[in-house]
Amino acid sequence: MNPRRQTRAIHVGNVKIGDGAPISVQSMTKTDTRDVDATLKQIRSLAAAGCQIVRLAVPDMEAAQALAAIKQGSPIPLIADIHFDWRLAQRAIESSVDGLRINPGNIGAPWKVKEVVELCRQRAIPIRIGVNGGSLQKELLQKYGHPSAEAIVESAERHMRLLQDLDYHNFKVSLKGSEVTTTIEAYRQFSAKYDYPLHIGISEAGPPFTGVIKSSVGLGILLSEGIGDTMRVSLTAEPEEEVRTALMILRSLGLREPGADIISCPTCGRCQVDLKPIAQKVEEALKAVNRPIKVAVMGCAVNGPGEAREADIGIACAKKGGLLFKKGKVIRTLKETDLLKGLLDEIQGA
Repeated sequence: MNPRRQTRAIHVGNVKIGDGAPISVQSMTKTDTRDVDATLKQIRSLAAAGCQIVRLAVPDMEAAQALAAIKQGSPIPLIADIHFDWRLAQRAIESSVDGLRINPGNIGAPWKVKEVVELCRQRAIPIRIGVNGGSLQKELLQKYGHPSAEAIVESAERHMRLLQDLDYHNFKVSLKGSEVTTTIEAYRQFSAKYDYPLHIGISEAGPPFTGVIKSSVGLGILLSEGIGDTMRVSLTAEPEEEVRTALMILRSLGLREPGADIISCPTCGRCQVDLKPIAQKVEEALKAVNRPIKVAVMGCAVNGPGEAREADIGIACAKKGGLLFKKGKVIRTLKETDLLKGLLDEIQGA
């Protein structure tokens, strides 16, 4: 692990980003922002899963007008995602959102950019410049031929210049692409030149299987190089899954305090029980556990208490039952039908 890259500090509500602050986890609501109750329900669920900042799509004025009520009921800071219409940004700011996600070059004439920036300056609201490899300016695609890392960085620089010319530096930058290697290289190039805090992610990563792998590889590499101040895992899945994946990436790199974790053997010819559904049910149960605990689900005595001795609680399965153990020591023998219940009861009581 390389040391964290030194960046400027910004604040999204009560969450500090950059300047050595812990890497924060973000997600985005997938409800209709105009539906205040549904959106607040999802935000509260995200907060319970460990999300620290949430972004909301603001496609029209009705959605912008809903922000005030959502802000009032939200337990975590809100970022309004704005495209093209500066008036939506203006209304979002008036609704006391904690941050904006805009690209200054896409919201119209210079005076419109200035209006938004001045409002943000008055209320100390940070901006995220969100560059996406799939929506680069036409001239950059013509210049580079494809959404290369160089094209993504140059696009970010163009947007940054509009804010810098107004002496506004309260912003972070994201440089996302759907290709892992391109995204990594874009962040590396940017980090070598600028000290603005970075929001990292892999854009349109995909459904859970594909998206988790791409995000884990890409974000894991960046974080191991000290790059990244806040992050989102983008999945075609429930947003709580994005949060859980992000937290697991951070924990696996030692960048977050340990939480609930499951270790299980891959099974082999020695295994005489159907271990897969047991492991899946334990994993599902651990989603509701926010305290540090390591649980082992092992398929035989070979991979039982010995190899899983670091686990807090675990089971080692046999043909007609198994062993329940704590810290490598057997505490009970269970029938096969009682293995799962016995383990879950022990987890709840731990």
